Amino acid sequence: MTGRLHRAVCPGSFDPVTNGHLDIIERAARLFDEVVVAVGVNASKSRLFSADERLEMLTRACAPWENVRIDTFTGLLTEFCVEQEIDAIVKGLRAVSDFDYELQMAQMNSHLAPVETVFMPTSPEWSFVASSLVKEVATFGGDVTGLVPEFVREQLVARLAEGGETR
Repeated sequence: MTGRLHRAVCPGSFDPVTNGHLDIIERAARLFDEVVVAVGVNASKSRLFSADERLEMLTRACAPWENVRIDTFTGLLTEFCVEQEIDAIVKGLRAVSDFDYELQMAQMNSHLAPVETVFMPTSPEWSFVASSLVKEVATFGGDVTGLVPEFVREQLVARLAEGGETR
């Protein structure tokens, strides 16, 4: 890999997609020619939303950005990067504790494939937002308005009203 980085991936489970995720995706879309938002699919992990539901939510949420596409991957992210000719992995960092983990992951990824990791600090207004916290707050009836797109909030509330079964 030489020269300018053209294609990046923003990987995650996105269960559900939050405004923090969308902030990172939007900023990555300004830096790269193409951004692939890659939903990790792991059948052994239970999720609130199915992979198809997460794909649909991301497709709708990312519609404003013409250079963003949504995809899924299983297995190693680095293999997905090689298959898709992706130059960089974009990771949002909320806190110093995120950096410790993500640095090790970045070093392992660069050992496995010719891919760079770009760390992007989360905008301050989203630094506390995580999908797991959003789900926990919503589970106990807390208001998550403004933390996720409104249509995601509606789906989250509806799913939790159904008993919050994982799909």
